[in-house]
Amino acid sequence: MRQILFAGAIGLFLTLVGTPLLIKLLARKGYGQFIRDDGPRTHGSKKGTPTMGGIAFILATIIAYVLAKVITGEDIRYSGILVLFLMAGMGLVGFLDDYIKIVKQRSLGLRAKAKMAGQLIVGIAFAVLSLQFADSRGNTPASTRLSFVEDFGWSIGPVLFCVWALFMILAMSNGVNLTDGLDGLATGASVMVFGAYTFIGLWQFQESCAFADNLTNPNACFEVRDPLDLAVVASALMGACFGFLWWNTSPAKIFMGDTGSLALGGALAGLAILSRTEFLLAILGGLFVMITMSVVIQVGSFKMTGKRVFRMAPLQHHFELKGWSEVLVVVRFWIIQGMCVIVGLGLFYAGWAAKK
Repeated sequence: MRQILFAGAIGLFLTLVGTPLLIKLLARKGYGQFIRDDGPRTHGSKKGTPTMGGIAFILATIIAYVLAKVITGEDIRYSGILVLFLMAGMGLVGFLDDYIKIVKQRSLGLRAKAKMAGQLIVGIAFAVLSLQFADSRGNTPASTRLSFVEDFGWSIGPVLFCVWALFMILAMSNGVNLTDGLDGLATGASVMVFGAYTFIGLWQFQESCAFADNLTNPNACFEVRDPLDLAVVASALMGACFGFLWWNTSPAKIFMGDTGSLALGGALAGLAILSRTEFLLAILGGLFVMITMSVVIQVGSFKMTGKRVFRMAPLQHHFELKGWSEVLVVVRFWIIQGMCVIVGLGLFYAGWAAKK
């Protein structure tokens, strides 16, 4: 429990203090946000705002995790390292994308093939490594079985698991990327989901099958390799994003950029895969799913009928064009995300209670 508290507090402190320093550094180098001409007109004022702010919470999360382990004297676990690797790897791909946008003045950043190749390399490495490092009970960080609140069904095998893991990683990283269009929207939504995973990891640890002999009902336990470590990582991410939100909320002093959005999406997917809550993530991260689907619907409708369903996609820009202020859209979308987290946690608890 102390690890979780230290990780969250350190992550929060580091981004609260460190983000202004990053803002000054990025502003001095002229690394400002590129604004597309086809976006909402009100976004014109955002041009030049420092971007690549994801660097702040990526570094803060890693440092918070390590310091929490050092302070409490606890061992670093494979599951935590794997999620941090996935987060940092996806963040590096996003950083290269942001850097090219700014330095080369190319609005689309990395070429599509290069960006996809980077994501695939990081995702495949994570998927393969997550099936290694079995503990004394034979549990590897990830499982080749699908999961909702725990594993179910038969094993899909390592090859299909890698495909499935890649799908989750790409879907979530691009989902957060699409959501990151308004000041604080993606950051605030991510804080809620990481908070949920902090609770899930702690609950799984307390009800772990490794302690089955001490549980009231040994059948209602979770077979997860390092649940407490996942809670520590989630807490570090929650604190780091919370501190970053202080500077990222409207009017934003800094944007996370693809550096941050791809990193956050990767971390969410990693936590879901290693905590055996893969399908549950679609509910916990419901806002990201909803916004991604708005783009799919918009593109599909235009290609098939030549007509658009929304005034603009992603969905948050549709409401902006309807006259909603940016802050109004963000707050209402946060409320939707909060309800998704409540429903998701309710289903997680109900799944555990049903086994009792």
